Amino acid sequence: MGIRKGVESDERPGEPLGVDEYYGTMFAESVPGLAEAAEKAGQAPLEFMRDRGAFAVPGDTYQPYERPVDPAALEGCVKDESGVYRKPGTPGTWSGEAGDLPGLKLAPLGDGSPGVEVDGEAKEGFPTPSRKLELYSSTIADWGWPEYATPTWIPSQVHWEDLDMDGDERILIPTFRIPTLIHTRSGNSKWLNEISHRHPLWIHPSDAEKLGIEESGLVRVSTRIGHFVISAWRTEGIRPGIVAASHHMGRWRVGADQAKSWGNGQADITSEESGESDGHVWRLRREGGVNPYESDDPDTGRIWWSDAGVHQNLTFSVQPDPISGMQCWHQRVRVGPAHDGDEYGDVVVDTGKSREAYRDWLSLTRPAPGPGGLRRPMWYARPLKPTAESYLM
Repeated sequence: MGIRKGVESDERPGEPLGVDEYYGTMFAESVPGLAEAAEKAGQAPLEFMRDRGAFAVPGDTYQPYERPVDPAALEGCVKDESGVYRKPGTPGTWSGEAGDLPGLKLAPLGDGSPGVEVDGEAKEGFPTPSRKLELYSSTIADWGWPEYATPTWIPSQVHWEDLDMDGDERILIPTFRIPTLIHTRSGNSKWLNEISHRHPLWIHPSDAEKLGIEESGLVRVSTRIGHFVISAWRTEGIRPGIVAASHHMGRWRVGADQAKSWGNGQADITSEESGESDGHVWRLRREGGVNPYESDDPDTGRIWWSDAGVHQNLTFSVQPDPISGMQCWHQRVRVGPAHDGDEYGDVVVDTGKSREAYRDWLSLTRPAPGPGGLRRPMWYARPLKPTAESYLM
């Protein structure tokens, strides 16, 4: 399928590309000026970066909007009344005579807008429809949110005034992390997992006293769709009213011999019909933690820790931000001591309640189509921009 070409080592044909070779090649070929600086220091690029850790890339990275536009880029463009240069017939401008979608009024910026005239000179400008720093967003207004077209404060889904802070409701922050691990990537690092392999719930001592949670005691954290059971860490490093569990732990596997690693524990998963919704209740319970095992790496036999953390993300419903569609991660939760029968690492989720929560969030949105029947604004920058036709509903 052509995959080998992208991952095979040049130094060791027939073997995968290693980390050192990957970074060594990147530093030597892809970072402007780095190879030359390394040669001047008498070092290979990888050795040079290991010594220094950072390298200033030449060029103006602070004021790109002030960059002059190459006159060749302005050929065929039309300057509108606001001074923005636009090239008719390109996706993201308007439906010119040679437009890809004749008769359709498209968003006023895209690949066909190279810059804006400022004091008689063509500048790159900002990545906005006006090529200027916008305090008023015509895009937000055109897409159905006029009350937010100028910057304003919007109460979040966990605004404290809407929570029962005198009771057991708190704000869970699941998006912070301890600095040694990050997402799935660090799960493959034996050294980082040895340093950090547990993530207790951070809770302020005043909240712990009020809620009856002991130091290192088990805590049940309940979301709208289920709950998880985790240990507590009483600390003044977090504000009262807020609890937090670092976001990169809780990996699990089903089956004693499958996918063993430095950072996952064995689990058992069961389900039954929910008595409270039209879905099923799924229960994940730890059957074993991280254990030493035999492999080609002798260090797997030296594993001394057992904790793999708790998979809190399973208990979060899909909460799409009404405007951007991105997930709203902060959670409205109830916090209290573990119940009888709870065990560390338990995760319980009701899929029917999950669907209900998702539909409630969808009801807050103002769906497309937007202007001209578009599914999204065409001027937004994307790494690989689709054809103009794909933006239509």
